[in-house]
Amino acid sequence: MNLSEYRRRPTCEVRIGRTTIGGSHPVAVQSMTNTDTGDTAASVAQIERIDRAGGKIVRLTAQGRREGENLANIVRELRADGFDTAVVADIHFVPEIAAIAARYVDKVRINPGNYRTDRGEFEALVEQCRERGVALRIGVNHGSLAKRVFDEYGDTPEGMVVSAMEFLRVCRRLDFDQVVVSMKSSNTRVMVAAYRLLVEAMEAEGMRYPIHLGVTEAGNGLEGRIKSAVGIGALLADGIGDTIRVSLTEAPEHEIPVAQLLADHFRERPGRFPVAHPERYSPTVYRRRSHVTVPVVRDEPCDGFLVLEAVSGNPTAELRAAILDLEPADRPVVVTRRYDESDPERLAVKAAADLGPLLLDGLADGLRIEAPGVGEAQLREIELMILQAARVRFSHTEYIACPSCGRTLYDLEGTLAAIKARTSHLKNLRIGVMGCIVNGPGEMADADYGYVGAAPGRITLYKGREVVARNIPQEEALDRLVELIRENGDWHDNQ
Repeated sequence: MNLSEYRRRPTCEVRIGRTTIGGSHPVAVQSMTNTDTGDTAASVAQIERIDRAGGKIVRLTAQGRREGENLANIVRELRADGFDTAVVADIHFVPEIAAIAARYVDKVRINPGNYRTDRGEFEALVEQCRERGVALRIGVNHGSLAKRVFDEYGDTPEGMVVSAMEFLRVCRRLDFDQVVVSMKSSNTRVMVAAYRLLVEAMEAEGMRYPIHLGVTEAGNGLEGRIKSAVGIGALLADGIGDTIRVSLTEAPEHEIPVAQLLADHFRERPGRFPVAHPERYSPTVYRRRSHVTVPVVRDEPCDGFLVLEAVSGNPTAELRAAILDLEPADRPVVVTRRYDESDPERLAVKAAADLGPLLLDGLADGLRIEAPGVGEAQLREIELMILQAARVRFSHTEYIACPSCGRTLYDLEGTLAAIKARTSHLKNLRIGVMGCIVNGPGEMADADYGYVGAAPGRITLYKGREVVARNIPQEEALDRLVELIRENGDWHDNQ
């Protein structure tokens, strides 16, 4: 990566239907349906809403043969309605469904954790994709690595890279370059490290495949937008990323404006900022630069801190260069930038993308956002959310909530709102709210407690990775979750 100036990583072009990503094309934005893929009318209507919002790439889950075959009907009706949206099939657990989906869609996303390269299934899929002109995404998820990879590397960014590279080498051996790769996690630090390590590994082997960015299970509201902006922004600032999804536990079309705002925000990053001490920076290993253990926000004591304000169009590189060149090298720093935004959501996304990476990388020790159009109390709340998204200071409950999809077994958005209403006053807790077991136990690995759809109307509760109550009625599940938190001493009444 180039520390001193913005330079977008060069990639090959990948065609997804009538949309092309990579090369000199702008960063594309996308979303995923949360309808039942077996319901043609509902799925087509939602794809069209996402397209109208600006999302020209839309993914649908195809968890079984019925859903895989129905993709043919969905694509046919979508085209009959005059939409050329790129349709992507998301495959989990059953590799055979990928072969079905590849007959109908523009791209297939597979999880390498569910394939074995010694059986020829993946090679057969590649050849099928080549024949139809279908693109392929190698989608690695933190928490769902193959057992053989997990046993050697654990649930680590390094293990994620090993998993991705194994399948990318197969694609290169087969001379198939219509490949996109992703390394998603709900933990922004893990996610950013995994992508950066992946880029290093691909560069070492001369690979130029495009990259899809996303923070999984980001949640909803301002918190979900900030968490996504910190992780995605850190990588876009590095010049990494050709297509992005902001995963929110909301209607899928709500994701598109946030993703487009991020893409537009990083379209240009002017200026050059020489770095005299690059050896002080460790982009793939988290290391605190100073002795400060609790980063600060506005109106908090910060004696001895240096305040650095960004004034250029590339605040991340400008501030990073200034911090790395400090003497003494461990002097505490508060980073700040002024924004003219009066809309709190747009301000939060931009500030999180600009300043969050400096906290995520352990370089900054606090932040202050200047925005005359937004009130002081809201600015402070945004600053605290950025610190939490960067995983350097936890001030409120964190919700690891999936955006829901056709596999979801209950009203996830409404349930998340109900769980937040009961638990948002708690401190330093992470609660996973997951639609099904596909994204449940593994991808909420960082959660202290988990609420996971097990079957229609049934919920399984977790303490960490351990199941503590299985298949309980949903109408009892929230009370049982609160009881579980109480039993483990993590509950306190709202004052």
